[in-house]
Amino acid sequence: MRRNGYDSYRGRSRFRTVMKVLIGVLLVVLVLAVAALIWLEPYLGYSAGGIRINLPFFRREQPEETGGAPVVVTTPEVLPTPAPTPEEQADFRAVLLPNTALYDGTAAEQLQAAGANTAVFDMKADDGTLGYISELALAAQAEVSAADPALNAAIQLLNDGDITTVARVSCFRDNSVPYYRNSLALHASGGNWRDGGGSRWLSPASAEARQYAADVCRELAGLGFDEILLDNWAFPAGGEGILADDNYPAADGRTAVLEGFLDQVEEALAGYPEVRVSLVTTSAAAAGEAPETGQTAALLERADRVLVSLGEGETLPQLDGPSVIPILAQAGEAADSWAVLTAQP
Repeated sequence: MRRNGYDSYRGRSRFRTVMKVLIGVLLVVLVLAVAALIWLEPYLGYSAGGIRINLPFFRREQPEETGGAPVVVTTPEVLPTPAPTPEEQADFRAVLLPNTALYDGTAAEQLQAAGANTAVFDMKADDGTLGYISELALAAQAEVSAADPALNAAIQLLNDGDITTVARVSCFRDNSVPYYRNSLALHASGGNWRDGGGSRWLSPASAEARQYAADVCRELAGLGFDEILLDNWAFPAGGEGILADDNYPAADGRTAVLEGFLDQVEEALAGYPEVRVSLVTTSAAAAGEAPETGQTAALLERADRVLVSLGEGETLPQLDGPSVIPILAQAGEAADSWAVLTAQP
């Protein structure tokens, strides 16, 4: 506003001076901050915790990489473990014990009294009864399985011990199952054929009968027996009066039937390679003098051991492979190998 023709003059504004200085300072700070940011950029790190500055003089020295060849880890080749081969006993002195010795604790004492080192138990008897509890449907149908629910556990306990145990299996001489299943039996004109002892027989030519016997062997191996002894595993000697039908093929076809049966037993025991399989025969059958049975030396040689019933004046056959053991009526000498398969008084 002019007063008396003159403009009023109040000097320079102090506020404007302060603002200029402040702006200058801020510009300098901004320039320095931008310069610092550009210089620090290689040393900045970003994480969930924020920005981190890793200055060179705060870093730890890292060991230098050595330039060797890369480490190669080689896994050794795992070779399959061969199936155990049943060990052959230096001597074999076996005696049939009553099945009560399976659980009453007297097995070792009875063996010692007989001068034997191997206990034989009749686990499938000639009458068809089983000395253990079976899960097979045919055993249940024929009512031949044992009834004591604690029996199998007792058998396993004995077999886990130091006694060598053998399970005798009367394969086809069976007086029980043919009564319930006539289709599996050897036949006569009037029904089931019976041998001189009055016993019925399952037919080795019946696939179901063969499988039943093989399955019994498998169950016994599962209970821990060291050896399965197959008795009455061929066609009956003599055979007078047997009806010639599908269950009793011609003599020249019987050996092939028995070969198939031994194959089935071998397959059934495939999970138990440590279990030995033995066969019972006669001197005449081993010599090929009983062709009606279907037995041959070649079949017998498939066994781990062959037990031979000798007639008067007969000698043990010579077989390639298995040990040949005489079956005696009573215990033999301590230095010999022998087997007694009849109940002792």
